[in-house]
Amino acid sequence: MGISEVLELILGLCLFLFGMNVMGESLERSAGNGLRSLLGRLTSNKFAGFLTGLGVTAVIQSSSATTVMVVGFVNSGIMTLRQAISVIMGANIGTTVTAWILSLGGIDGGAWYIAMWKPSNFTPILALIGIAMCMLSKSSKKKDIGTILLGFATLMFGMDTMSAAVSGLKDIPEFQQLFLLFKNPILGVLVGAILTGIIQSSSASVGILQALAASTDSVSYGAAIPIIMGQNIGTCVTALISSIGTNKNARRAALVHLSFNIIGTIICLTGFTIVSNVFTVPLFDQSASAFGIAIAHSIFNVICTAILLPMSGLLEKLAIRLVPDNDKKDVNAELDERLLVTPAIALDRCNTLTLEMAENAVGALKQSIASLKSCDVKAATEIRESEEKVDHLEDILGTYLVKLSGQKISENESAEITKLLKLIGDFERISDHSVNILESAEELRDKEISFTEEAGKDMTQLTAAISEILDLASNAFINNDIAAARQVEPLEQVVDKLILKLHDGHIKRLKSGDCSIESGFILNDLTTNFERVADHCSNIAIRVIDASENNMNIHESLRDIKQNDPRFEEQYALYKQKYLA
Repeated sequence: MGISEVLELILGLCLFLFGMNVMGESLERSAGNGLRSLLGRLTSNKFAGFLTGLGVTAVIQSSSATTVMVVGFVNSGIMTLRQAISVIMGANIGTTVTAWILSLGGIDGGAWYIAMWKPSNFTPILALIGIAMCMLSKSSKKKDIGTILLGFATLMFGMDTMSAAVSGLKDIPEFQQLFLLFKNPILGVLVGAILTGIIQSSSASVGILQALAASTDSVSYGAAIPIIMGQNIGTCVTALISSIGTNKNARRAALVHLSFNIIGTIICLTGFTIVSNVFTVPLFDQSASAFGIAIAHSIFNVICTAILLPMSGLLEKLAIRLVPDNDKKDVNAELDERLLVTPAIALDRCNTLTLEMAENAVGALKQSIASLKSCDVKAATEIRESEEKVDHLEDILGTYLVKLSGQKISENESAEITKLLKLIGDFERISDHSVNILESAEELRDKEISFTEEAGKDMTQLTAAISEILDLASNAFINNDIAAARQVEPLEQVVDKLILKLHDGHIKRLKSGDCSIESGFILNDLTTNFERVADHCSNIAIRVIDASENNMNIHESLRDIKQNDPRFEEQYALYKQKYLA
């Protein structure tokens, strides 16, 4: 094997790995909502978790990526260790899909309709379609599909290049002797584990083995099967590395992946060794084909899962024993950066925390309204704690969303990130106003100031309108309720009228001596905060409407609602009748 063949082998390997990476990333983007849906169906049921792991891995073509996601889920507290075990087992079977795709290269037949199934015959067509979609289409979804086709074509071209580069090795006796050494099962397992650990992809290492087998006829099934077993152990390296710095359960999830593959390999290797030493199995001395390796890869993973899935409870206990509990408090990561490798899942997690942020902000504001009538220490503490939590969530969400926007994401995901970045600012400001209102309530209590009966009635009307507009805005965001969102702006206009009424009434009472200047200062502070809360509710509603219509121009949307929406005047009249009559 000369220098040119070595360089050709390196080129083929690079193209193969690059194509697999590009195809995997594009599949993730294209299947973003599908991944959310699959994970949304996850339950504590073992079989459901198993199917989830299988489905996700089959979609993104990488058990390593799925396991890293699982470590991130467990570290974030959105998946239990027990659920993670079933998903990991499913991922091991899902990763066999790649070997089946690569085995298409071994198809041979005289008829054209059979020959067309051979990748070297149809991948040029896929590449042509893919490059046309990437260069001519303006749709990000179509570009992703084009990239998937190009990635697949590159992967298969790399496979063919590797096969051509190593084809000359079949005539070299030393190379044939090398694979005779791999008939030692333990050595074969070690080679498979080390190779996979280096390139961190069992799919890629199985592909390399298939290329060698198809081109040299020197790889027997007796040598290939232990290597395949070792590849399952080597692929655990990625998850183990990703678990560094995580909480105990996340580290346990990574160890479950490792222990599952080690135990499965020990069981299967023991059976393989006994069979090969006690019986004469002609198959073990036959040259392996790419198709045969795909079958062996699938059978091995199915056997391991069939044996160990019912014993998942024991794997959980083993992981807990290996990573025992201690006195140190274990905290879940609210936003795990491991999830950034799958933007759809990371974005879903951001949505969940934004919902939590919204609930805290709205809850704190309503508590502060209640404190105007009865201000106690417990309520004040809860309001301030909620405000601090909302501030914290805004900080981590803002940072995380900016990082997420730097990933390879679809147009829809980019629009969703923009929406969330704007919304978290509105919710944070609402929580700030809850503390401002609380401080006004504390001032009224400490200074023993009270509003006149007329001012009290006007304030009651205003706070009722504020409570309703908060409910509408939060419902619009939480449930993506466009109808509720369209009711916010008419009510915001009525809130402005209520505030004007309060100010006018105060001036009249001040002139007649019924109100004091000091109570006027507090009244002004309260109305200013209420007016801004209503404005933020308006912003939230408009952003929800804009997102549904793929429009990010808030001023244009406001004009459209006020001027072109026939329901605006109708809703405005209803709210005016309700609060100003």
